[in-house]
Amino acid sequence: MRIVVAGGGIGGLALGAGLRRSGHRVAVFDRDTDVTATGGYHITLDDRALRALADLVPQHTLRRLLASGSALRLREPDAFRDHRGRLLGHGPDLAGSASVDVDRVTLRTLLADAVGPDLHLGRHVTGVDHDRAGTPRLLFTDGATESADLVVGADGAHSTIARHLAGGPTNHPAGITGFSGRTHRADLTPTERHRLGPRSALAVGPRGAALYTGFLDPVGNAALDAPDLRASTTTGPTYIWGAMFPDTPATAALRKLRGPALRDALLERYRHHGWAEHTLEVIARADPTSVAAFRFNAAPTRATDLAPWQAGDITALGDAVHATPPTAGMGAGAAIRDAADLITHLDRATTLTEAITGFEAAMRHRGAEALTAAMRVVRLILATNTPLGAAATHLATPLLAAATRLRR
Repeated sequence: MRIVVAGGGIGGLALGAGLRRSGHRVAVFDRDTDVTATGGYHITLDDRALRALADLVPQHTLRRLLASGSALRLREPDAFRDHRGRLLGHGPDLAGSASVDVDRVTLRTLLADAVGPDLHLGRHVTGVDHDRAGTPRLLFTDGATESADLVVGADGAHSTIARHLAGGPTNHPAGITGFSGRTHRADLTPTERHRLGPRSALAVGPRGAALYTGFLDPVGNAALDAPDLRASTTTGPTYIWGAMFPDTPATAALRKLRGPALRDALLERYRHHGWAEHTLEVIARADPTSVAAFRFNAAPTRATDLAPWQAGDITALGDAVHATPPTAGMGAGAAIRDAADLITHLDRATTLTEAITGFEAAMRHRGAEALTAAMRVVRLILATNTPLGAAATHLATPLLAAATRLRR
């Protein structure tokens, strides 16, 4: 079977690698000319995503990923704090976790290597249709077309393929805009290094302001101790943070800024909302070239609302179907599992329609799970952006912090 994939993000590359490995003829097309030209948070892969990857890529590629990833089992439990830096509680013990954090650039590069010559960069897909013989095909900006037995849209939240199938957008703005950056742990003061520790944390304040600090150390906390296989772009303890604010005209103005100007404007926004100065050090000491904005998009959380089309010879996966905010760390893993599940259905079903029907049914539930978890955090943040929510946050967090101190 010949399969063409629109989109060379995590889901599209995982699918391309798996199809190639399973003996299908595949071509993956992406508008980027460089697979390292990607930003965003680091990516968390749980045991389900890692098992899926083991089916999709050669063992050597999986070993390189583990040697380039930061094992959650080696870091301390996540922390939850308020806008003054007070500890409100901890997440579960991570000692038994099989999950791994990895740089998005690292993961995309390793997957692209696994796809090899079947990845075609600099190819911008503009549409999809069927030719006169009824065969599905991709359309490109240069007028070229690519026909196949199956077309798969893995082209992200603004998917051309999914929009064609659904007759309109498959997701909407989640109400929050994120701003990410990278800060080396060594660049922080000893006091702040101690407070943040080797853990990830989420701090939520009044008026919808939140700050996530993700701890990534692919060297000291490598999931696989194999330095000769390491391919990580992060080479030491680093906080990859995400600033979050509700979508407002003021937030939209921040999205127009870049580099130091954006970093400084974020600091002023947090100060305006009463955040303690020491909690902002991770932003103030960030590499200014790493600071960037991105909007959160979200698909519906109900499985029945996802992939609202008839199964056929054109389908989609990942964010194209279930665009998921990064607030639960499940979006990329769900896309990888989509890829593995599609190949399983293709290899086991007797007809293409049967394969796609089974795949899309399972994908709807997988996407709904990730979306429900992610939107729970989004709604918590947005709940503080009302007079009542802001007042409740001001009053409740000192009490929660005091209770936490007593428990300790």
